[in-house]
Amino acid sequence: MLRVENLEAAYGRSQILFDLSLEVGEGEFVTLMGRNGMGKTTTIRAIMGLLPARGGRVTFDGRDITGAAPETVAKLGVGLVPEGRQIFPTLTVRENLIATAADRFGRPDPWTLDRVVALFPRLGERQAQWARTLSGGEQQMLAIGRALMTNPRLLILDEATEGLAPVIRAEIWTCLEALKRGGQSILVIDKTVTALRRLADRHHVIEKGRTVWSGDGDALDRDREKVNGWVGL
Repeated sequence: MLRVENLEAAYGRSQILFDLSLEVGEGEFVTLMGRNGMGKTTTIRAIMGLLPARGGRVTFDGRDITGAAPETVAKLGVGLVPEGRQIFPTLTVRENLIATAADRFGRPDPWTLDRVVALFPRLGERQAQWARTLSGGEQQMLAIGRALMTNPRLLILDEATEGLAPVIRAEIWTCLEALKRGGQSILVIDKTVTALRRLADRHHVIEKGRTVWSGDGDALDRDREKVNGWVGL
């Protein structure tokens, strides 16, 4: 579904990505792991068209989207849960969710307000509440729900559980596991190796803007010490 080949990207003269490659297949749960500052968010920005690629290629469902506008990438079915959540703070929970509602691909079981609330009951309890008054964990749930309301073919989560309490992290992982069982294609950026080993089909590790390791769960177990060194845990 998504293929990133030898991606290069920079902020002005500061090159961040030098040779980044990864793939996400239909219905797969794939991770991109690495320490802070290694280029994970830059990778997502380049995929989404928020940052021009200096080299390499990004394809989605066989279509070259390298350098495509962010709205084009979104309309093709890529939903993003950005780092820092970036919810609409002056809208209510309900308004945040319905603001992005779309079913461009005519899914037989589209994500609706009721379905998102069933996945995240806390959001149902707070539908009339201003988004800025939610806890950090609730804001992350809202950001995920908002992305799901676009009915994405691929869901990307940048720093899925960064800064969240352990109990909230566990709740997020449980929800992502449910999405995976439902066939949702997912790319997650995070550093929680133990949880990701249990959930993901394949893993990629980034170090200084380059993919330095890729493999499935069994390979991760064999190379756990090496991967932990790159991820910083």
